[in-house]
Amino acid sequence: MIRRALAPALLHRATLYPVVTIMGPRQSGKSTLCRTLFPGKPYLTLESLDSREFALQDPRGLLASLPEGAVLDEIQRAPSLLSYLQEEVDRDGRPGRFILTGSENLSLNHAVSQSLAGRTGILHLLPCALQELRQFPAAPQELWSAVWQGGFPRIFDQNIPPEIWFADYVATYLERDVRNLLQVADLRAFSSFLQLAAGRTAQELNLSALSSDVGVSVNTIKAWVSVLEASYLAVLVPAWHPNLRKRAVKNPKFHLVDSGLACHLLGIGNPAQLALHPLRGALFESWVAGEVLKARLNRGLAPGLHHYRENRGPEVDLLIQGESSWKLLEVKSGQTVDPSFFNHLTSLAGLMAQDGGAELRLVHGGNADRVQNGVRVLPWSGLAEVDW
Repeated sequence: MIRRALAPALLHRATLYPVVTIMGPRQSGKSTLCRTLFPGKPYLTLESLDSREFALQDPRGLLASLPEGAVLDEIQRAPSLLSYLQEEVDRDGRPGRFILTGSENLSLNHAVSQSLAGRTGILHLLPCALQELRQFPAAPQELWSAVWQGGFPRIFDQNIPPEIWFADYVATYLERDVRNLLQVADLRAFSSFLQLAAGRTAQELNLSALSSDVGVSVNTIKAWVSVLEASYLAVLVPAWHPNLRKRAVKNPKFHLVDSGLACHLLGIGNPAQLALHPLRGALFESWVAGEVLKARLNRGLAPGLHHYRENRGPEVDLLIQGESSWKLLEVKSGQTVDPSFFNHLTSLAGLMAQDGGAELRLVHGGNADRVQNGVRVLPWSGLAEVDW
């Protein structure tokens, strides 16, 4: 078991609330983390049919059998249990009694907010960040290996070839989660959607174009994108604009959170192929966005991510909202840092002066680590060493 960066935030939340809820994609390591940090608590997974039936048919009896609390895994399988859990923690509100995990947030978020408002701390565990992967003996040492393999821990813990693991993961995801969430009838169309969506990672989301390419309605595409979000496999990064009205009409940018999954969906078979792929820049940008998102969520912070684009003006890949200022981040996959890379950053910084100013950063595919033209230049390998 490697040390997960979320652990301090999880232990702290367990001193504040009677319930802590951890959400994230399947196989991100939620169960392992909870069982490691709370070894004295009973562990009950609601994936198990008998445990799920117990929770659904006799919820009070189940909770009565757990007087000191428990780790309840995959709580979305029995969301009605949360109403009875509310009664239990109102009766005995000792901090850290129950630790819940969930793999999708469409119904779970609603159930938690309705039943456990004010009683639970909510955290998110995504696949491993680069600094966490470095604890594995077979951790990636080279940029395109890191992007191609992604961050799901089982690939590194069990030495499973990524192409095999992702094939099984996608098949399981299609067969279980999609049917449970939206009752998708045409799995072939949804599979085509996944591949086309992977080809649009790090781009502004265009529902109409996806609808035309997949051959389904715009509303269907919107629902399927929501499934990816609900499963924590994708994130929509909203637009930022000095004009609040324009923010509302600008398209969000779509990122697949795990670059390894994106590479699999695109049929990229190895790091060498990725290094020459026409989408390597977009995949690197999504990998960086995922690393920044993980760094913030692991500290218990809100995502706070935006992007910026003008038709005839600056375009900046990520804007990260801090307490008193913004961090503007440009992402370039090349190893050479050209001075022109800074132009959009400095232009946007001027527009944001009235919003408290901004720190300017550039992440690239090389090894340079310096301050140049007022911009902090960071190597891909040094993302974990700065504050996001």
